[in-house]
Amino acid sequence: MLTVGILMEIWKYKLGIVQLQVLVWVAVLLLVFFSLLPMDGFGRSVIYTIVNTTSYAVIIYGNIFVLYPLFYEKRKYIYYGLLVTLLLVATGILRGYASIELYKHFLGTKTSSINLLTLLGYVPGGILIYVLSLVYRVAIAYFSLKQQTEEILLQKSQAELNLLKSQVQPHFLFNTLNNIYYKVYKVDPLSAGLIERLSDIMRYFVDESPKDVVPLATEVAFIENYMALEKIRIRHGAAIDFEKTYDAELRIPPMLLMTFVENIFKHGIDKTRRQNVVTISLVQKDGYLLFKTSNRQVDAVAAGQTHGFGIVNLTRRLKMLYGSKFELKTGCEGELFTAFLKIPLS
Repeated sequence: MLTVGILMEIWKYKLGIVQLQVLVWVAVLLLVFFSLLPMDGFGRSVIYTIVNTTSYAVIIYGNIFVLYPLFYEKRKYIYYGLLVTLLLVATGILRGYASIELYKHFLGTKTSSINLLTLLGYVPGGILIYVLSLVYRVAIAYFSLKQQTEEILLQKSQAELNLLKSQVQPHFLFNTLNNIYYKVYKVDPLSAGLIERLSDIMRYFVDESPKDVVPLATEVAFIENYMALEKIRIRHGAAIDFEKTYDAELRIPPMLLMTFVENIFKHGIDKTRRQNVVTISLVQKDGYLLFKTSNRQVDAVAAGQTHGFGIVNLTRRLKMLYGSKFELKTGCEGELFTAFLKIPLS
């Protein structure tokens, strides 16, 4: 019932954004139309309303969907200011030219030639529309934030439910594994080391994964333990080159990197092959964390990794965490399948 209620709330917020846009444009159309109707009559008022409203829409959507996210949000303020000015001048000139030509057409009279100064007189009217577009952008951001909050709440509720369903006394398991470790260590130290890695993985899931952020070193240790256990299942082993260059104090959200590593062992390892080469790079550079994996394509399934649920879920999570400030790419480079992730560091 909780899940259904949250989904209904998310749907309401999405519908609210559409309703807000419809109400705003209906109000603009009516305001412009009835302000022109007493002087221009019904037909010409309809035409002039369409011209003016179209120019308003170009300014508003050009700002909030193109200029604002591509330049202002990326702190390219000079480019943003220049392009906003260009947008206002261009739409003002086009609106002025269309209005004058339509006026001449409907009245059937000859007027003086159109000059640039006359057309520039239509530009100031777009400044107020630009300011209103910023207000509109804030309203959209509010609804988007509320939607993301509800989505995070939904995922948290589902995770808690799954945890309650699958929870078994973790400390009992850890203690049991420790006892097995000491028994096995006396006769087979290598196997005992694998048991220790399994214990560390389980401890990570219980103690670290529920946190908002974890030390990157802990995340890397988890990945290395996972790879060590996976290599047991490979007949001829795998040559894994893992490059690591990052600040020891760095912290990131848990389980962001695991999807790529998991896909390597699902789709990029040929268990009958005598040489499986995998390269992994984790580098901190210029305020970003760069993570790249590369492995040989085993079969056609590898080429379809981009459509897996793991990548889809990871992309949704990255959008909730970083908005549009991350970069995620997967694809084929010759015989190799590569995955690349770039996330900002706070």
